[in-house]
Amino acid sequence: MDKGIENLISARKLLKASVEKSKSLGLSLEKFGPRLDEINQRLPSLEVAIRPIRAERDALSAVGGHINRAVVPAAAVLKVFDAIHGLEKSLSDPQYDLPGYLGVLKRLEEALRFLGENCGMAIQWLADIVEYLEDHKVADEWFISGLKKALSSLRELEAGEEKGRLDGGLLEIALNRLENEFRRLLTENSVPLPMSSPTLPGEQACIAPSPLPVAVIHKLQAILGRLAANKRLEKCISIYIEVRSSNVRASLQALNLDYLEISVSEFNDVASIEVYIAQWGKHLEFAVKHLFEAEYKLCNDVFERMGLDVWKSCFAKIAAQAGILAFLQFGKTVTESKKDPIKLLKLLDIFASLSKLRLDFNRLFGGAPCAEIQNLTRDLIKRVIEGACEIFWELLVQVELQRHTPPPSDCSIPRVVSFITDYCNKLLGDDYKPILTQVLVIERSWKHEKFQERILINELLNLVKAIELNLETWSKGYEDAVSSYLFLMNNHWHLYKYLKGTKLGGLLGDSWLREHEQYKEYYSTMYLRESWGKLPSLLSREGLILFSGGRATARNLVKQRLKSFNEAFDDMFKKQANWVIADKDLREKTRQAIIQTVVPVYRSYMQNYGPLVEQDQSASKYAKHTAQSLEKTFNSLFHPKPLKHGSFKVRHPSGKFNISTVDQQQTPPTVK
Repeated sequence: MDKGIENLISARKLLKASVEKSKSLGLSLEKFGPRLDEINQRLPSLEVAIRPIRAERDALSAVGGHINRAVVPAAAVLKVFDAIHGLEKSLSDPQYDLPGYLGVLKRLEEALRFLGENCGMAIQWLADIVEYLEDHKVADEWFISGLKKALSSLRELEAGEEKGRLDGGLLEIALNRLENEFRRLLTENSVPLPMSSPTLPGEQACIAPSPLPVAVIHKLQAILGRLAANKRLEKCISIYIEVRSSNVRASLQALNLDYLEISVSEFNDVASIEVYIAQWGKHLEFAVKHLFEAEYKLCNDVFERMGLDVWKSCFAKIAAQAGILAFLQFGKTVTESKKDPIKLLKLLDIFASLSKLRLDFNRLFGGAPCAEIQNLTRDLIKRVIEGACEIFWELLVQVELQRHTPPPSDCSIPRVVSFITDYCNKLLGDDYKPILTQVLVIERSWKHEKFQERILINELLNLVKAIELNLETWSKGYEDAVSSYLFLMNNHWHLYKYLKGTKLGGLLGDSWLREHEQYKEYYSTMYLRESWGKLPSLLSREGLILFSGGRATARNLVKQRLKSFNEAFDDMFKKQANWVIADKDLREKTRQAIIQTVVPVYRSYMQNYGPLVEQDQSASKYAKHTAQSLEKTFNSLFHPKPLKHGSFKVRHPSGKFNISTVDQQQTPPTVK
């Protein structure tokens, strides 16, 4: 019985233990239920991942050999890849350690080159594995498709323009920093210096910025070498052109070159922009000899290792963007303006400036990259020569056309006379004769004709002959001889006095000059005799011998003769009040001749016979003048009347230019 109880107790304990284990197991199952659900959800992907393990034993054994062959190059590639990123920490700021930066960059390029060259081998071995897996169905289609897609991306990257840059852009970032340093070096060392415009005689212009320091040039060259090796030369050239052309433009701004943008419609004639044309020549010379010369040398220094075509092309773009084209365009604008004699002189000035810079232009802008500048320069020279010759050969025709215009109403010197005489002397002067001769020689050579200097001389002498014929014709255009005499006196004296001792006067000869001096004397005498010289005869003393009882008769005779004198005097003065003698010496001499002819006679007459009328109630009617008032009146004659200056030409329907008849009323140059 005791034994049965013990068995029962043992069974009870065992049952209780089993119940406890069941409870514990239930709690565990309840606790790990969510994890089992998670495992259950991951089973499909795990199944795919381990599927190759389910392949046949022989297939799995063969895969191992393929994997081993691919691991070696792949591991080498990965090792280099890690080394590349290790270099990133060594890339310092190129501004503070350019040599060190370039050294690290070169190692980076070499590593990437190795990576690019060996990446292909690793890709090929990996491709073999994928092919084997696909052929032996070691993995399912989804897995094989993913591998193929990854290989395709690797092949595109390895074979494309970014070959070797498998680091995600580390080299690109390093090269961008180097470009920024290239720009910084240029910008900080390309500060324009203040300059003054060399427009005043003897004024010394400031020298333009000197070429960059040698140390900076060496740095730029080193940077260019690395960037060019990475196909970034064009970007460097673009940066260089941008910075240096901007620097030249800033340097030129001090010269106030706004006038270069002027258009033909903004001015009436060349004379109105004469000051700009004078500045143009000085500014162009300054820009070429200082600014563009410096840029030419600097381009050679910086890009010399890149080749001749590279640095000359770079310079050509800098010159074009900096302003040389604007200088040439202004010259073209002048050639397109209205024709007139002053334009001939300005065209010769432009030709002289270009001729002076011919060697500089040929050297600086002579290469193929400067073709646009060459073409514009040749076109400008052609326009200048053709325009100057056209005006020069038309001068004689235009002077002859003036013959049909009326003479000046004030009997003064027609503007065409003073202008042409002064103009011819300018053309014969040292400033213009060599230039005009050169222009005419070129023009004749274009026509396959030979030029002789006598052609130029004869043309200018023909202009003087035309002026003489004009004077003769104009003198016949006056209604009375007195006007004609004063007109001829004025103009013959002008030809004598203002051509004597000049280049033109020397060509005409002493006999020609003396002839005009004699003509002046002759017409001066004729003028005085036919005008004021007639007044003394009106104060005749005939019949004025006072007999007893004849005082009344004498008084009446004096009244009549004074009345005639006053009427003649007033008529002459009214007529001649606006007449002009431009030359001061001739004006004074003519006045004195008139005074000596009239005033002494009048004074004597009034002293002897004035009392006869001065006591009369109507005395003021006859004794209107005193000797002093007459002299003062005569001294008021022939003063030049200052008028506004007009244009030298008028426009005809034919397009020809002409010297305006309005300008005949202008005040000739005052000569003391």
